[in-house]
Amino acid sequence: MTTQEPTAPAEGPAGPAVSLARARLLDRLDQGEFPPGAQLPGERRLARETGVSRSSLRNALALLKSEGRLDSSAQRGWFVRQATGSGVVSEPPGVLRSFTDIAHARGLRATGTVLDQRVRRAGFDEAAKLRIAPAAEVVQLVRVRALDGLPVCVETSILPRARVPGLAEADMADRSLFTALEEMSGTRVVRSHYAAQACPATERQAQLLEIGPGEPVLVCEEITVDQNNAPVLLGQSVYRGDAYRFESVLYRGRR
Repeated sequence: MTTQEPTAPAEGPAGPAVSLARARLLDRLDQGEFPPGAQLPGERRLARETGVSRSSLRNALALLKSEGRLDSSAQRGWFVRQATGSGVVSEPPGVLRSFTDIAHARGLRATGTVLDQRVRRAGFDEAAKLRIAPAAEVVQLVRVRALDGLPVCVETSILPRARVPGLAEADMADRSLFTALEEMSGTRVVRSHYAAQACPATERQAQLLEIGPGEPVLVCEEITVDQNNAPVLLGQSVYRGDAYRFESVLYRGRR
C-alpha cells in the first residue's frame, strides 16, 4: 500500500500553502525543536508533517533561508542557521565552505591580513601529500582572518605553484582562497580531509589572535582535493577557542 503525498493547487512562492508551511516550520524553529546547526528531516517527511506538497514546502524552506533562519546543502539537505552576529564560526555538518562563505552566510564581514605570501620549495612530507615532486615549488600563504574586525583565525595555506601560477602575486588580504582557485585556474575544491585538535596558544598565536598565551585554540589540519580528486591545498587553521565550533554528523555502523 502506498501513501499519496498531500497535494495543493499550483501557486507562487507567496501562496496560502507556502505561507502555512512557513508558519508551521517557523513555530517549530522558535520553540527550539530544531536547535542551531541541526539538520531538518527530509522534505518528504516535512511535507507530510506540515500538510502541504513538496513544491510548496520547498518554497517555504527557500523563504526561511532568505530570512536567515536556514542554510542548505545540495548533498545533505536543510540546516538551522547559527545565530547571526554571534562571532562564532561554524558550518553545517558535512558541508565544505571557505572562511569567507561562512562569514557571509551569518551576516559578518570577513577580512584578512597577509603575514606571508611567497614561493618556496616543498618539504618532503608536503610534496608527498600534494603528490608533487620533492622540492617542487609551492606557494605559502599565511593570513590572520577576522570577523567584523575581531581576529579569530591564523590560516596557513600551501598550494602547488604549477596549479595556481598567479597566486603568489595576487592580493589575498580579504579574498576567498577557494574563489581565487576557481577564478585563476578553474580548480574547484570538492572535499577536505579534516582533523581538529585543542591546544594551548603559543605566544605568537596569542598575539595575533589577541588572547592570552596558553589560552585554548583549535588547530585544524586539512588536505583539500579538487574535482579530479587531486590534492590542491594543505592547510592549517588556528582558531580562537571562543570563536569556532566544529560540527559533524556521526553514524553508528552495523554490528
